[in-house]
Amino acid sequence: MHLNSYSTHDPEIDRLILELAEKCAPGECQEMLRQIFTTAAKLGKEHGDLGDFKLINTSLKELRHAVRIFVRHRQVRKAIIFGSARTGEDEPSYALAREVAELLVRENFMVISGAGGGIMEAANLGAGRENSFGINIKLPFEQKSNRYIEGDPKLMTFKYFFTRKLFFLKESDATVLLPGGFGTQDEAFENLTLFQTGKTLPRPIVLLEPEGSRYWEHWLKFVDSVLIRQGYISEDDRNLIQVTRSAREATKIISEYYRIYHSLRYVKGKTVLRLTRALAPTFIEQLNRDFADILTRGRIEASGALEEEVRNREYVDLPRLVFKFNKRDYGRLNQMIHSINRQAS
Repeated sequence: MHLNSYSTHDPEIDRLILELAEKCAPGECQEMLRQIFTTAAKLGKEHGDLGDFKLINTSLKELRHAVRIFVRHRQVRKAIIFGSARTGEDEPSYALAREVAELLVRENFMVISGAGGGIMEAANLGAGRENSFGINIKLPFEQKSNRYIEGDPKLMTFKYFFTRKLFFLKESDATVLLPGGFGTQDEAFENLTLFQTGKTLPRPIVLLEPEGSRYWEHWLKFVDSVLIRQGYISEDDRNLIQVTRSAREATKIISEYYRIYHSLRYVKGKTVLRLTRALAPTFIEQLNRDFADILTRGRIEASGALEEEVRNREYVDLPRLVFKFNKRDYGRLNQMIHSINRQAS
């Protein structure tokens, strides 16, 4: 394997790292593993703060463990359900979280929760152990694993919020948010920020609350009257979320999001929307008229798998739309995805 410019600049260490990478990783992953080993070696040579070493070591261990668990289930779509750990079993939000988890499983989704009590417990209860994941966090209070995920091999416990939050988004395809405190708000804005900036793939984000609750109504008033009106976000960013009081409607929103839209990929400056079925040429013309504003140049065109996708064996049988997206107007991109999915009706 040819060494690139990323190295320790110590020939003996670099040789040992290369040898170790070749012994540990399959062909396509060897270079990435070599760079990981190189980073660790450079850290050892350049720095001596034990606290930093502990943080990096724990983070890498948590990432490896979570990948090992999730990789066995990558073929199944998953929804994350967020909400308060303090919601009681007799509260309407608890029943709503349980119901939406049950319905999502019927639509062939698995469910991820934060593994604690309240809404998290209701989500694991509704989904059942077989279809549940729990991504817990070590806290001095309120975050023991709930009885419906405790002891399950799909339960993970993280020390750091940033590694935990990475896997919530990385391994899921949809987000359901019920009323909650700072943690729920954090997850809401994390989901929206990463979608708005293109750091996560498009997904349905559903704000769900029971009849009589005004939690999301008050939250949206702040979004509309402050964030949008004062220009902190675009009015189109409102298209990143949908609101409902019905578990059935929330499930419908999520399942229909993937009715025709399948996934997104960036390939050498092009944005590729993979679809479950081809679109009529007349409808593609309509998309070009309706969404020309999100293109940097050119047109939205039907396509088969691009060369890089074929080489990586990425859903090569699916039809595509290919275009030059400005990578800024994700609310409008989400509108286009909804428009495409409505062709299934």
